[in-house]
Amino acid sequence: MAERENNNDATERLNSDAEAPKLYDLLDRGWKIFEEVDSTNEPLGSNSIQVRVKRGMSMLEEASRMVAQLDLFSRNEEVEDIATADLKYLLLPALLGALTMKQTGRDKRLEIVQTARGYFMDFLRRCKEYNLTLSPFELPKSTNENTSPEEASENGRSTAMSVPCSPDLVSMAAQRQAKIERYRQKKDLEARLAEVRKAVDSGQADDEVSRDFYLLNVRRWVTLCLEEIESIDQEVEILKKMDGLKQGAAKQPAQPARPPMKPFILTKDAVQAKVFGAGYPSLATMTVDDWYDQQRKHGVLPDQGIPRRIAVEEDTDAKEREEEEKEKRAEIDDEESLLKARNWDDWKDTHRKGYGNRQNMG
Repeated sequence: MAERENNNDATERLNSDAEAPKLYDLLDRGWKIFEEVDSTNEPLGSNSIQVRVKRGMSMLEEASRMVAQLDLFSRNEEVEDIATADLKYLLLPALLGALTMKQTGRDKRLEIVQTARGYFMDFLRRCKEYNLTLSPFELPKSTNENTSPEEASENGRSTAMSVPCSPDLVSMAAQRQAKIERYRQKKDLEARLAEVRKAVDSGQADDEVSRDFYLLNVRRWVTLCLEEIESIDQEVEILKKMDGLKQGAAKQPAQPARPPMKPFILTKDAVQAKVFGAGYPSLATMTVDDWYDQQRKHGVLPDQGIPRRIAVEEDTDAKEREEEEKEKRAEIDDEESLLKARNWDDWKDTHRKGYGNRQNMG
């Protein structure tokens, strides 16, 4: 308790210093900036929003340095040992991580999300030490970058204790149940916060109500940070794969450029080719026939025999149709046609050629 009183005295000395910014003012202003940015309808990438994000981050970073100097929190304490006025400073890493995620910049996106993840993990470790959650939770596995010894030992213990016999189904079912439980807790905490906030905003809240207000905020941010870390881990995998694809594309050799076609003069015959060749020896020349033969070898020209083949085929089909019609007519009028043919043959036997042509008499 004596140590706690010394910390409170140090807090009062820092707040009473006229030149240095006040600790509670830095937290309140940074918190307010986050709520405004989080609820605004302006584009996140706009210059005005990014300026406010950086201003809020600088305030919260300064407040974090002051908290570290005061040594407000210790692993040997319980949550009951923390003064009500100091509870809200537990939110500094969570608010810093949330504001960091509001930064834009496609080239620095991987660095941004990894920095935010570090803030969220710092907040979750502190809350786990003080046992500030309604239900126990496991810290997310740390990435290879910036892994502290405490995280490595914690991950090692959790890995050793959880050896699944059916990893896919068991882990997926456990994750789904944990998400459902976190969602239910978040909704319950938000409903209770809405009731307590009215008393705090009105300025009529006593120490117990204020303490409940900050504890509810801390527990709500635990659920939010767990969700954010899960989303960040998925985004980090995508960003790393994209970087790998970009590096692979950069290493691939460029396709060789096609050599440009040499200019030439198209002439009608060999005589003109010789004339133009003599006048322009640096230019290649060819006749129309040479050009046609060259294009035909490359298979560029259409087949010139197609129209003639089509015409021949059409004539053949017409003749075949005509013969078929004659055969059909012969089959239908067989007797009549035979009689006419016989009469005609008999008439030709008894009459000479030209008989009955009265116009050529004499």
